[in-house]
Amino acid sequence: MRFIKFKNSDEKVPIGKLVCVGRNYAAHAKELGGEVPEFPIIFLKPASNVIYSCESVVHPAHSKNLQHEVELVLYIGEDIKGGNDEAAARAIHGYSIGLDMTLRDLQFEFKAKGDPWTLAKCFDSAAVLTDVVLKKDYQLKGDENISLSVNGTVRQNSSIKNMIFSPVEIVKFISARMTLEKGDLIFTGTPEGVGRVVQGDKIEATLENIGMITTQIE
Repeated sequence: MRFIKFKNSDEKVPIGKLVCVGRNYAAHAKELGGEVPEFPIIFLKPASNVIYSCESVVHPAHSKNLQHEVELVLYIGEDIKGGNDEAAARAIHGYSIGLDMTLRDLQFEFKAKGDPWTLAKCFDSAAVLTDVVLKKDYQLKGDENISLSVNGTVRQNSSIKNMIFSPVEIVKFISARMTLEKGDLIFTGTPEGVGRVVQGDKIEATLENIGMITTQIE
């Protein structure tokens, strides 16, 4: 069982489901040849995919195109089902930065066939996290910078203000369709600049005032 790590709390909360939002930045949707969505595109990752900053991402042997995606992650600190804007905001208890590692060759192959993306998004070490910063310690302003570099070269650099759907809109949308529970984590989508990484590459990703991830590809 994996537990959420908090920056200023010793509370032990098991990680629940990882709910991920696809194409939540218009420029990223464009770079992958997709349309800007009218509503959040949702997929899941299991908690067993999670590793933490300073641990290594293991490159799956069955893929030749592993790619990075840096994202704001929402920590759900109370159960919510069908909540309004106020309830959705209240259910978000904190924030983290995460990497949604993706097997892009498999994803394109599955999309071409109309098959689910599951095996392109779910594998050991496919979700990298750092400590959760609780809202009592920091209130998200909504314009924080988010960036990622590989071997010192910046690849992704944007602001979370460029998200199509805000954190509250995302939680409200998801909770209308499935119950969100304490310990669930929501990956809110990645900005443009995603790209391939190979064994030996070092990734550093930061979200302003929230945290930093350092990981290496093995």
